[in-house]
Amino acid sequence: MLKSLRVPQSLLQSLPRRSVSQLLPLRMRLVQFQSSGSVARRIGLELGAGGSIIDLNAFDPTLPCGMREFLEVGDSALQAAKRALDSGQHVLSRSQLTLLAPITNPEKVICVGMNYVDHCLEQNVPVPKEPIIFSKFPSSIIGPTDPIILPAESQEVDWEVELAFVIGKKGKDIKEEDAMSHVAGFTVAHDVSARDWQMKRNGKQWLLGKTFDTFCPLGPALVTKESVSDPHNLGIRCLVNGNLVQDSNTNQMVFKTEALIAWVSKFVTLNPGDVFLTGTPPGVGVFRKPPVFLKAGDVVQCEIDEVGVFSNPVV
Repeated sequence: MLKSLRVPQSLLQSLPRRSVSQLLPLRMRLVQFQSSGSVARRIGLELGAGGSIIDLNAFDPTLPCGMREFLEVGDSALQAAKRALDSGQHVLSRSQLTLLAPITNPEKVICVGMNYVDHCLEQNVPVPKEPIIFSKFPSSIIGPTDPIILPAESQEVDWEVELAFVIGKKGKDIKEEDAMSHVAGFTVAHDVSARDWQMKRNGKQWLLGKTFDTFCPLGPALVTKESVSDPHNLGIRCLVNGNLVQDSNTNQMVFKTEALIAWVSKFVTLNPGDVFLTGTPPGVGVFRKPPVFLKAGDVVQCEIDEVGVFSNPVV
């Protein structure tokens, strides 16, 4: 049985002189994890980026063990997370667990193409007048340390770091001014892309090139919207084998979070757990001269300021 640790008083005393419950909306980093020796999913609360994890299911056994179901519960689940932090109990070290993707079973993974001004300039194409929407299957999702598997069917697998957000409240025909109330939080995504299938095969439809198994790493945490100062002004980077290949800012996004929610919700109902990938900045391999693609043995690191960083090996 795992042994829980108590949050050191020095950590709590280092916080400003307000209650921990008041501070939590500024520090909420929700995760999914597996305890050592178990395959069961659990919900946790990360104590700072890369820190120990509060086991929310141990604190309150009535809470769902999956993020989608946790979000469906709504405010009462978040209030339970606040109480767990105040308690200082059921804290696990990182060595006692494995992080999963912060959500593993969304109903929809909605992706946005050509959504960075500097990425459009890189390709010498016009900035879109309306969002370009495509999808990945949820089966493409993997965790923040899982391997990206190069499929035998593709020789042109590319990297794309992206800011992702997750829907927390159901809605249809959502107005832009109401859109942020439907957002649970933000995470880092890697939109791995088989360019030969995206750009040359299958009638040049994007789906197959985007949705091979392991082509959607997510993580490391779902950072609540209150925890991010401005999601549309964050540094965003990708490194391959330690070399910086993408380096931009989310202020280059053509269509921001609110506009994307308003646009997509015209067509489909958005449900808790739905994931949006918001597009990638310049620096992808396919537009380099000559093009560069991922190969076995590479390591891809994706990072976004205030949200998180993760690395996946390529096998």
